[in-house]
Amino acid sequence: MSKKSISRRQILKGGGALVVGFSLFGPDVKVMGQGRPPDPQFVPDPLDYLDPRDLDSWLAVMQDGSITVFTGKVDLGTGVETALAQIVAEELDVRFDQIHMKMGDTAKTVDQGRTAGSNTIQGAGPQLRQAAAAGRLELLKMASARLETPLEKLTVVEGVVASADSPAKKISYGDLIGGQRFNIKVTATGIQGGLKVAPEVRAKSYKDYKIVGTPIPRVDLPQKLTGEYAYTMDVRVPGMLHGRAVRPANVLSTKPATVDESSIAHIRGVVKVVQEGSFVGVVAETEWAAIQAARALKVTWTAPETKLPANRDEIDAYLKQTLSSRISDAAKEDDAIFSQAHKTLEASYHWPFQNHGMFAPSCAVADFQGDKVTIWTGAQGPFTTRDRVAAMLNFPKRNVDVRYVESSGCYGRLTADDAAEDAVIMSRAVSKPVRVQWMRADEHVWEPKGPQQLFAMRAAVDAEGNITAWDSTAWSFPWTEAQGTPQLGERQIGLKFPPAEGAGGTGEGTIGGGGASPMYEVAHKRGQSVTAPWPQDEPTPLRTGPLRSPGEPPRVFAVESFMDEMAAELGVDPVQFRLRHLKNNKRATEALLAATEKAGWKERPSPAPASSGTKAVGRGVAVAVWRGSTVPAAVAEVEVDKSNGQVKVTRVTMAHDCGLIVNPDGLRMQLHGNILQGISRALMEEVRFDASGVKTVDWQSYPVIRFHDIPEIETVLINRPEIPSSGGAEPSVIVVPAAVANAIFDAIGVRMREVPFTPPRVLAALKAKTTVSQRL
Repeated sequence: MSKKSISRRQILKGGGALVVGFSLFGPDVKVMGQGRPPDPQFVPDPLDYLDPRDLDSWLAVMQDGSITVFTGKVDLGTGVETALAQIVAEELDVRFDQIHMKMGDTAKTVDQGRTAGSNTIQGAGPQLRQAAAAGRLELLKMASARLETPLEKLTVVEGVVASADSPAKKISYGDLIGGQRFNIKVTATGIQGGLKVAPEVRAKSYKDYKIVGTPIPRVDLPQKLTGEYAYTMDVRVPGMLHGRAVRPANVLSTKPATVDESSIAHIRGVVKVVQEGSFVGVVAETEWAAIQAARALKVTWTAPETKLPANRDEIDAYLKQTLSSRISDAAKEDDAIFSQAHKTLEASYHWPFQNHGMFAPSCAVADFQGDKVTIWTGAQGPFTTRDRVAAMLNFPKRNVDVRYVESSGCYGRLTADDAAEDAVIMSRAVSKPVRVQWMRADEHVWEPKGPQQLFAMRAAVDAEGNITAWDSTAWSFPWTEAQGTPQLGERQIGLKFPPAEGAGGTGEGTIGGGGASPMYEVAHKRGQSVTAPWPQDEPTPLRTGPLRSPGEPPRVFAVESFMDEMAAELGVDPVQFRLRHLKNNKRATEALLAATEKAGWKERPSPAPASSGTKAVGRGVAVAVWRGSTVPAAVAEVEVDKSNGQVKVTRVTMAHDCGLIVNPDGLRMQLHGNILQGISRALMEEVRFDASGVKTVDWQSYPVIRFHDIPEIETVLINRPEIPSSGGAEPSVIVVPAAVANAIFDAIGVRMREVPFTPPRVLAALKAKTTVSQRL
């Protein structure tokens, strides 16, 4: 089923319009690789961007009183379409069902940066709020003139403006604007996430909210539940052909030495074999013909230019060697403090490469016609895809039209829009629309992966059981590597792309908050992170990309496991030990207490008293502050079968503080999803590979959580309407692996310092009876 495209002109002619859009990335622009630094004053390119200073770039008011809202942000399945509509409805004083969102169309919306980093509500929310407030003010000015009533005497209910003194004097928004444009300017400075819209207009006080903060059902769910929803995979356009990329059996840098087209001559419907540089693809009349041709095409690949490490231990060794001299020199500064400590505790923690694991593989449709191309895709950054394709084709940006159509849950995967690039190359080769659908093995092997990470922790404790010094180092590969080296990069089709901001480098915070430095109050605290490029300036053999809450789940796993280890060593209840070191952190303290109270936490040290039989139960806790804003806290309860090492999470209780809650039901859905994904990543998920390539190619070799693994889940939402909304789609995942690890220790008295906690690793830990190393 094709998606009908409606132009802004048609929208306005059909019913009157005020257009509101917004940008979204705030301080995360650099971190998330947005490429362009914020400008103090936006100067629009009339051939490229809509002008955010035009109120009509954000909203359109129709004659029937409905409002179309234009935003460069997209809904990846997190419910932000509903939440953003609530924010606009609130400011305009219209019913929620009067709002219609137009999202992620590069020809019709302002470039607001990628939808990533849980920044939509915290970044785009204020931008939309202010644009809507500016729109409401202009509408009231119109109504004041029409009704001959001062502004301060006007009220608005469901988009109808009335005189407070003479209620019979009233007029609707639709009648006021009559399908016409506002044609006014508002203040707008900065770009993308740094964009500030109409800051001079006073928006509503949170005390007056009637729509924001209410559990309005998500607008996308009814069609999804009935199977009527059209995803990227469902897009069909007239004359469309089907394409498949043909890649080597591994992820190494190889080139096609020979391509034997006669090997597929027997397959009916093959249109063309496409070869550009090292890229090989097939285009066919039907999807089945494309699949058959891609499987049968005989390609001889050259020997790899690089090689994969034999195993993950080789990667750990390389990471630890990187900049080791600098780390050693810095650590010497703390030696005096540690030498005087009552106790010194040390531990290291390992996190593996993990897949994003989209349930539906990457898919896109491209229609290359003359000097223009239209793309239908589920990209997290439609403008990023537009810019990358424009660079790839040497086209002006305005000649690339990207239209967002929701894909599978991507968790960061579609910041690199590989299938769209494949489709563009193949569509150009045949001058017809081409749909590209990756296969499951393509996705598991070739997708960018969350990188392997390693953490070394050291802490000093005084005689009273207080942490006096904390020293930690975290090693990783750049988690933005795929943004700087797209799939169809220089090594594949010989085209250079602009480097992505944040795509590499070393320093504080590159993998989530200064290495593994904790939020706890410690007099002497040092956290360092080292982001290591692969040797000889080669891209990482296992291409990396930001996986949900990049860097944070591994970091919190290390920090909160180490806190638990110290509490156990001192014989102190894990919650009380954390509270002792939170001190003035009111929000973290309250989240921790809310979660443990809801879970029925009983004060005692870990591990629990040994139980008879093969089954042991335990509880674990973790709390964190996500990127300086959102505060999640979780209690996990587990059952461990000591005979086979199987871990089952039976219950998770989570408290969550993200400031103002726009939609409590939508937020609760996000917590549930994050809890399940956190359990899956903690217990099951690991990319396995050897020197010949990736071995986890399907759901059998790379298992994820199933319905029978789902635990009981309870949530406590802490609403702070006086604090601006912060991230809600990512933060809650970061505490789950740590809470599960600590619960396993509570159950069986052994530490799991390597994710995932598979049965063989649990059995090995039981056998070794691993304990934290200690120097008295």
